[in-house]
Amino acid sequence: MGWGDLGVYGEPSRETPNLDQMAAEGMLFPNFYSANPLCSPSRAALLTGRLPIRNGFYTTNAHARNAYTPQEVVGGIPDSELLLPELLKEAGYTSKIVGKWHLGHRPQFHPLKHGFDEWFGSPNCHFGPYDNRARPNIPVYRDWEMVGRFYEEFPINLKTGEANLTQIYLEEALDFIRRQQARQRPFFLYWAIDATHAPVYASRSFLGTSRRGRYGDAVREVDASVGRILRLLRELRLGESTFVFFTSDNGAALVSAPEQGGSNGPFLCGKQTTFEGGMRVPAIAWWPGHIPAGQVSHQLGSIMDLFSTSLSLAGLKPPRDRAVDGLDLLPAILQGQLMDRPMFYYRGNTLMAVTLGLYKAHFWTWTNSWEEFKQGINFCPGQNVSGVTTHTQEEHTKLPLMFHLGRDPGERYPLSFGSAEYQDALGRITPAVQQHQEALVPGQPQLNVCNQAVMTLQVPKSRKCLASANCQALTARQHLQPAAGPARHLPETWF
Repeated sequence: MGWGDLGVYGEPSRETPNLDQMAAEGMLFPNFYSANPLCSPSRAALLTGRLPIRNGFYTTNAHARNAYTPQEVVGGIPDSELLLPELLKEAGYTSKIVGKWHLGHRPQFHPLKHGFDEWFGSPNCHFGPYDNRARPNIPVYRDWEMVGRFYEEFPINLKTGEANLTQIYLEEALDFIRRQQARQRPFFLYWAIDATHAPVYASRSFLGTSRRGRYGDAVREVDASVGRILRLLRELRLGESTFVFFTSDNGAALVSAPEQGGSNGPFLCGKQTTFEGGMRVPAIAWWPGHIPAGQVSHQLGSIMDLFSTSLSLAGLKPPRDRAVDGLDLLPAILQGQLMDRPMFYYRGNTLMAVTLGLYKAHFWTWTNSWEEFKQGINFCPGQNVSGVTTHTQEEHTKLPLMFHLGRDPGERYPLSFGSAEYQDALGRITPAVQQHQEALVPGQPQLNVCNQAVMTLQVPKSRKCLASANCQALTARQHLQPAAGPARHLPETWF
């Protein structure tokens, strides 16, 4: 979902009344970012508080190459990473994920091996349908049991766009909240719906109701579902003890526009790019009785901050044996403080850009290859900035392209290299980058593409991956048993 998809961010059709109301009752973040312009790495960053380059959710197959976890990738979230639900067990929380996991599909990467107590959803996105011979349809799980597959037990009509998945995911969320309230247990719910991911879908009652086509139908159903969840929290008198945060894993995918693409507002390009349209995402915090209504924070925020903020809410400290990139946002949310911090934009294993304050420096720029572009794949349809939105990888490491995001949020007018403003901004960004790179210890890459034969066989260490990937790092490991803890802290629940 894109920054410009919500009415509160200026979408003119105003078809998101519940999310707009959520913002009116809470706090809006106009400067909030994903940790990556693609699904899997940003989700790994959300749950670990760490950049994908640290937690292994990147590839070394090629320079600045995006990667995620489709069926061809045997990697996933490493056992060495500590996920938010694992740590929350120390405070007595019960955790559930509903929807898209996308952090590995093999047994050792299962959500219940990494701190979650319950799961209803799929290890991958709803791609397909496949032929069920050379490639089966993607499974849907309830905890450890496979309960069906997309396009079979969980149909998605590609012609009409009809699918009941969001309603199923909604009922799973509402049921979980009711059960935890009845047990008087603190809980963490990660509601990871994917209706706005192509192929876009919506249930019958929402199809054809938006002025924005099928994508708008999906947005409207997500909006209505969030409204249902917030109403239930109030009905159960859990509102003041529940912290709720709404955001997206990356900007809207313009490659599927206009029929199934969203809006990134005034920002350049979309998903898969490290321009603002690919990385800046909608973000709303809601906590009645704690967050005053109608607030806007200009804090530079990241999806990784939800890790540190959540631990702080539960009275826990982030792990000290590793670098954690997420900040605790509570000073910004509850006290209006603004914390200075750089924002690092990675694409694969390459640092593409850095934002500090209102200045963004690009060290590499490109959209997608000429080969893809000639096939009709376009990450920036209708947008062309000469020397910036190129189809070749352009290096600017010695003299970065610099933009002032306040005056130029669309990244169309780079600052003059000789200007005092450019030199001053570069003088502040350069040491931040040097400090980051000197301290960086990359994790083992988990997203290198392997031979498809590994999908049906135990992977021997000798099996070769494509493009010089390290298959040994991607082989199956022993199951990890999550630990539990008795402690309990307020707020009792959050979403």
